[in-house]
Amino acid sequence: MKQLFGTFGVRRVANTVLTPEFASKIAAAYGTKVNGTIAVGSDPRTSSEMIKYAVTAGLLSAGCNVVDLGTLPTPAVQYAVRQYYDGGIMITASHNPPKYNGLKLLDADGIGTPDDLEEEIEDIYFNDKQKRVTWDKIGNAYKRDIIDEYIDEVLKRVDVEAIKEANLKVVLDCGSGAACGTTPYIIRKLGCEITTLNCQPDGAFPGRNPEPTEDNLGDLIDVVKATGADIGIAHDGDADRTICIDEKGQFVFGDKSFALVEKSMLEKNNGGKIVTTVATSNAIADIALENNGEIILTRVGDLVVARKLQEIDGLFGGEENGGLIFPDFVYGRDSGLATAMLLEILATSKKPLSELIDELPTYFSEKRKVECPDDKKALVAEGIINDTTEYEVDTTDGVKVITDDGWVIIRPSGTEPIYRCFSEAKTPEKAAQLADWGMTLIEKYLD
Repeated sequence: MKQLFGTFGVRRVANTVLTPEFASKIAAAYGTKVNGTIAVGSDPRTSSEMIKYAVTAGLLSAGCNVVDLGTLPTPAVQYAVRQYYDGGIMITASHNPPKYNGLKLLDADGIGTPDDLEEEIEDIYFNDKQKRVTWDKIGNAYKRDIIDEYIDEVLKRVDVEAIKEANLKVVLDCGSGAACGTTPYIIRKLGCEITTLNCQPDGAFPGRNPEPTEDNLGDLIDVVKATGADIGIAHDGDADRTICIDEKGQFVFGDKSFALVEKSMLEKNNGGKIVTTVATSNAIADIALENNGEIILTRVGDLVVARKLQEIDGLFGGEENGGLIFPDFVYGRDSGLATAMLLEILATSKKPLSELIDELPTYFSEKRKVECPDDKKALVAEGIINDTTEYEVDTTDGVKVITDDGWVIIRPSGTEPIYRCFSEAKTPEKAAQLADWGMTLIEKYLD
């Protein structure tokens, strides 16, 4: 049972739990297992530089060489590792509030480290079994700029000329996060007219919370409507998620943008294998059925989806939160290519985003969450399973209860002390009822 790692890496409050000593020790444990040259990148959080130096020191002390890639998105680090290096560490807390930071550890394919390796790293960490090389075997550190190459590789995967001809107007909100150095330049190179919000990196995230939820994107919605833009784009802190606002200023849930890109990918490739999670909309399966696709469901977590895509040679995958995975490029959620693909779909379809969304299979969803101490999570799950025996239940991840009206999935967060409750149904009223029921089940066992 892992004590430090969540669904992807380690996240803690910076300089309280995630101190330089903690980070260096974790990095040295990782370096003990992954010998060679390790790429290190970070998001612009106020604590990232401090933690990066500590991580670098830990890796060097274990005999690894370190390549400092600077401040850049998680998928850019994953791209670099897959192409050139033996492993990687991304310093980020993704969508978490500013006081947090974290370490996303990557294997040589750029995928988050598997459970068995994380257990070994924890064993080394807790038992002080880090390899410390002699003075003459300490690794070397140097810098490399991979951003231009990453951007060029994104552009190779879309129809640049078609997008340029469409003269699209885009409003981009990077949330002051890691996308500030990539997505604005991708959009400009695609010939779009761009208005930017929060596109100066700032670890205090002064413009909005780094999680791109509807509540946090009010300014983006207002600017899209005010400027008559074709689309609004928002990212999270480490730029591996992409959320859209349509031309009417309506928030587009991540499973809708997932479905749009899925349809495009299946049409281009005459079908293929699509990997997603048990928490993703039934629309994904409907579109696969219509376009010679096959759906494979996994637990929640982008690295789980990425590993399954690698295992089965899948075409495309992702999650309902706006995280889209293009396995021929990066084995992880990629905001840069997701943005470019969405612009290509707008350009080639010659339809507004709202119309494209309306053409998708119609489902309604609700998302809720409630605080739950980590030590109560298993008890809550056990109680919910016992209370739902009359229904079809899927325990691939948490508890997914399937009813005649739709489904509700109740699962503990792997990175925060909270329980999440997602529901889906054919009407908004049924989706709300299912979510209310799910929250009632959680709260029953929290009390």
